Amino acid sequence: MAKLKKTKHKIDPSIWVILIGGLMLLVAVIVLFTQSRQSAQSPTQNANIPFPEVERVSVQDAKAALDAGTAVFVDVRGDDLYNTGHIPGALSIAENEMESRFTELNPNDWIITYCT
Repeated sequence: MAKLKKTKHKIDPSIWVILIGGLMLLVAVIVLFTQSRQSAQSPTQNANIPFPEVERVSVQDAKAALDAGTAVFVDVRGDDLYNTGHIPGALSIAENEMESRFTELNPNDWIITYCT
């Protein structure tokens, strides 16, 4: 009886490079897909704006609230700029005075602050 010789098959190192590269590509695709779904679900806001957790009001919604009288507008610029022009009926409470004067506002009102 003849003995069978066991032979070891070596895997070409380039196969490992291709397999690892493919795995990395797959992980990158999964991460990008997950991020794109998250950004589609939540609106993006500029991270440089103060108080990013505060909901922003569109110009159209603010105008509708002004016309309907359903919001209180607060101009947070200084008195000099307020006096040069402001939304009719808007209160003038400068931003640096807001902490000491916020009690002048009714917390049940829809308060829209603006500075331009």
